[in-house]
Amino acid sequence: GYLYYNTVRCDFNSSDLRDIEFIRSEYFNKLELTRFSSSLGKFVGYTEFGVKQAENWNKDPSVLAQMNAQKETYCKHNIEVD
Repeated sequence: GYLYYNTVRCDFNSSDLRDIEFIRSEYFNKLELTRFSSSLGKFVGYTEFGVKQAENWNKDPSVLAQMNAQKETYCKHNIEVD
């Protein structure tokens, strides 16, 4: 069988948005294909397929805006809860 999954994490030193990094990684069979980092503000590909996906997503301003917004909507919210 095949296994596709993604992970989302927040790296932080404080609850200040400047100190938070939102990271979303996409995997296929334990191999990381792409990663979005709010510090970079874009996707990075790690495989041939991942590079193509990252290029397509990085061309779409609405996708980048949605991912960048996750730093506040996902990370900041959950950090304050924890």
